[in-house]
Amino acid sequence: MAALDDLSGARTDDVRAAYRHCEEVTRKEAKNFSYGVRLLPGPKRRAMSAIYALARRVDDIGDGDLETRRKTELLGRVSSMVDGLMSGHADPDDAADPVRLALADAARRFPIPLGAFHELIDGVTMDVEQRNYKSFDDLLTYCRCVAGSIGRLSLGVFGCADPDQGQEYADTLGLALQVTNILRDVREDAAMGRRYLPAEDVERFACEEADFGTGFVPSDADFDGLVKFEASRARALFQEGFQLLPLLDRRSRACVGAMAGIYRGLLDIIEREPGAVLAGRISLSTKEKSRLALVALLGRVR
Repeated sequence: MAALDDLSGARTDDVRAAYRHCEEVTRKEAKNFSYGVRLLPGPKRRAMSAIYALARRVDDIGDGDLETRRKTELLGRVSSMVDGLMSGHADPDDAADPVRLALADAARRFPIPLGAFHELIDGVTMDVEQRNYKSFDDLLTYCRCVAGSIGRLSLGVFGCADPDQGQEYADTLGLALQVTNILRDVREDAAMGRRYLPAEDVERFACEEADFGTGFVPSDADFDGLVKFEASRARALFQEGFQLLPLLDRRSRACVGAMAGIYRGLLDIIEREPGAVLAGRISLSTKEKSRLALVALLGRVR
């Protein structure tokens, strides 16, 4: 693996500064993700921060206040940057971008499947178009784009004893995290005009007239039943996805275990108190996140 001062095509100081930028973005924005990333050795930690920084940029475009056409233009711009990374040819306008510079270096060091960023962009495009999802299978297509893609990108950094099986488990674990995200953020998303919960499940639990954005649920609706039903699906995905852990080296296993453990902790709260997702954003305390990261580092995640 090349040392930082063995780089060609970019000055070492510029690459270091680019990585520092990505790590700062990760520390500032990734409230759960960063607890796992900090458990990695330096090169992997920097590469994961670069992946997160570009993913954050894509998400921010999708969640921002710009008009739909402008969002589409910006997502296309990121897609072109990814194409340039894959071909090794940077657009002059991208050459000084610290996220691009850090990712280019990370991709030289690790077999990162950069094309997975296109899947992420596809998923965020679904958000921009405010698509709804009829069935859970439809929802999983979206989740595979926005979260399974991150799992596959990350696996390129982690390495894996069985790459084919590992990709499948990483994808499934990404689905588990995203379904948990959807349950946690149901009110916040509804306020943005987005409803991810499958329409057929919403109907099954008589929640069609509920206004998740304001927290209003009709008296005859079984919102708790709906949340618990979807949470049980997320738990099954966690159970399968956690089979990834034995295929990773110790530090990568700790990273994944910490991140997934935090989200599973959120799922525990959601299952116990389904109505809490309409009252505000559920989170774990800093102390509890630190405890889960230590558990993961000690290899005790199950």
